[in-house]
Amino acid sequence: MSFYERDLLFLAVACVAGFALDHHLSKRRRRDAQEETRELEEHAENGSNGIKTASGVGTPNALASLSKTYLAVYALVMGADWLQGPYIYSLYHEQYQLPEQMVAVLFVAGFVSAGLAAPLVGGLADQHGRKRLCLIFCGLYISACICILSPTLPILLVGRVLGGTATSILFSAFESWLVSAAHSHGLSSSDLSLLMGRATTLNGLIATVSGVLSNQLVAFSNSFATPFVASAALLVLASILIRSTWSENYGSMSAAKDASSDPFQLHRLGAAWRIVSQDTRLLVLGITQTVFEGSMYLFVFLWVPALQEFSTDELLPLGYIFSALMLSMMLGSLFYSQASTLSPDNSLITHAKLSSCVCVLAALALALAVSQPSAHVRFWAFCLFEACVGCYYPVQGMLRSTLITNDQRATLSALFRVPLNVFVVVSLLTGIESAGTRGAVLSACSVMLGVASVLTGVFIVGAAPT
Repeated sequence: MSFYERDLLFLAVACVAGFALDHHLSKRRRRDAQEETRELEEHAENGSNGIKTASGVGTPNALASLSKTYLAVYALVMGADWLQGPYIYSLYHEQYQLPEQMVAVLFVAGFVSAGLAAPLVGGLADQHGRKRLCLIFCGLYISACICILSPTLPILLVGRVLGGTATSILFSAFESWLVSAAHSHGLSSSDLSLLMGRATTLNGLIATVSGVLSNQLVAFSNSFATPFVASAALLVLASILIRSTWSENYGSMSAAKDASSDPFQLHRLGAAWRIVSQDTRLLVLGITQTVFEGSMYLFVFLWVPALQEFSTDELLPLGYIFSALMLSMMLGSLFYSQASTLSPDNSLITHAKLSSCVCVLAALALALAVSQPSAHVRFWAFCLFEACVGCYYPVQGMLRSTLITNDQRATLSALFRVPLNVFVVVSLLTGIESAGTRGAVLSACSVMLGVASVLTGVFIVGAAPT
């Protein structure tokens, strides 16, 4: 077995152990909830008035129903997204023989389109329905997969624009639909936290399987384009499930009235910006999202050439390496799920502390990757960074659900993505085709993650009333 295959096996065993522990803790949580429910019922039978259902208790059927409805779709759309991850760089650079600078331009096209679409996506999701926007996502991403099968540069650019627009929907409308559906089902913040943790864990599992599957598809077909065909097939299934199992939800009732007079959502974006500028916590939340997710998207472009730089292997097993990175992300999400179960304090301050710690660890991981001229050390540093990604998503999702109201959720989420895409585009346009500039970009990301950690500690944790 090669180094990467051994490490993939080690991480897989660690994840199995993590799942076993998570299952044990979940059973204990359900048992405690059942006992608490029984005590409340006995108390009510004895004539007590004004009984309130405990947080996270009394909604097991609603939680199970929403989990089944959401996670089935989530698995398909994230599987479609992850199938493209390991080989998109290789498809452009090796199979289509595009220079690395042109590959960077294609990535920039995707992020620019995502940045331009983000304001429209948020407003349209709030006004016209999150389910409808999720169906549009499927159509756009299927079209992007079809475009990427052509080696013609203009068609590839169109595919990147469609893919960037679809990505804006993926990371705003789906979460907004989930949070709104959770509220309509009467789920508590504890239930929502548990569901978000499960989604992130499932995301890591799907990503791991997708990496292995994409590796096998490429080996079988001898083409880096095959995973994109499989991705389109998953998106077709996802659209069928969304149409048949999801109910529609919206933002504020007044949002629809503004649609005809403000088609580009400038008024809503202005109102969203005024809300953010008046609340330092929201501003810090947006900065953290910009820095962390920007670093993550740059990592998508950088991890292959960064590992190839010091590798002694002629052809790296990119699918297996990608799966190892995704297993690391799954371990991070398992850590969050288990921490939530052992200490079910879903307060804003608890999640702000977790966010600060995650940013610090991610900064250290990128700093280690830059400072060590070893492919193996870089691989483990990248694994640590991905573990931070796995913990970041449920933590940040809970912070958004706490700080952002339902009627502005999708719009504010989209607003936060504007500086995120600007950050990524500027970084890519600086020219990261050489090892020196790649190291400079990773170093800058490390510094900014450290700054985001400090800002969270000062303005959210430190500003909390004692």
